Amino acid sequence: MYSVTNEKKIDELISHYPVKRSAILPALFIAQEEHGYVTDGDVKYLAERLDMRVNEVEEVVTFYTMYSRKPVGKYKLQVCRTLSCQLAGAEDIAHHIEHKLGCGVNQTTADGKFTLSEVECLGYCDLAPVLQVNFDYHESVTAASVDEIIGKLA
Repeated sequence: MYSVTNEKKIDELISHYPVKRSAILPALFIAQEEHGYVTDGDVKYLAERLDMRVNEVEEVVTFYTMYSRKPVGKYKLQVCRTLSCQLAGAEDIAHHIEHKLGCGVNQTTADGKFTLSEVECLGYCDLAPVLQVNFDYHESVTAASVDEIIGKLA
């Protein structure tokens, strides 16, 4: 299920916590690194390894936007959709990205390069609208700055 290296990483993680379940977030990153997303098998396996119920692991995976339950593109574009971003034009930004990439929200481009999603608060309300690309944040985005970001990634 996991490479020897990632099995060792999980063992090492568990050893750092007095309660196994506390290792869930970094363990999910390892699972996602191994498979490209968190599979059903990962959820079951980590539940067993961390002394958790399957639904508890599933709750964590689905709560945090940094984990994916299905394959995603090389670049995961997340547009903040909370009130401050909406007031600053986030909906227009999301539509612009849909048009530019030719895929809708929660979809991946045909070439597998980009996945677009809308997420709740990215924590940059004063710099709205915000776009997160993988783990990089882009504040006060405009259609032109989005085009530049995507152009550099393409």
